[in-house]
Amino acid sequence: MIHIDQDQLWHARAHIYQHIADTAHPPTVDQVADHFGLSRSEGEALFQELDRVHALFLEPGTLDIRIANPFSAVPTDFRVTAQGRSYWANCGWDALGIPAALHADATIEATCAQSGDPLPLTVQDGRLLPTDAVVHFLVPFARWYEDMVFT
Repeated sequence: MIHIDQDQLWHARAHIYQHIADTAHPPTVDQVADHFGLSRSEGEALFQELDRVHALFLEPGTLDIRIANPFSAVPTDFRVTAQGRSYWANCGWDALGIPAALHADATIEATCAQSGDPLPLTVQDGRLLPTDAVVHFLVPFARWYEDMVFT
């Protein structure tokens, strides 16, 4: 069993988030291991521990990052454009979380879950510009990790 240093764990998490902010894509285990001078097995252990403590969500059965809230590694109905890059959010809440995390203005191309209609949103100077849109969460927050992809 590989010992995981808690400081290194959270530094790795910060590095993962910075990589996503810079590239709009999550890094691989090998990229993170190389950055910190770790073996692949140590990198794998870091990813697995970050998943276990819900600091990110791995694609089931893999070491691929699926979700690093508020970012999604796969296309969704919530595309966020900020700082000249396009990111995917997991839901309406996360779509607002991306500009907050980046401290940036953003345009959000969302799709209404009920009607399928486009739902454009704009965040400027840290505020959502006026809209009639309503965000509804079908699953209570306390149960989100029961099925992250559905939630």
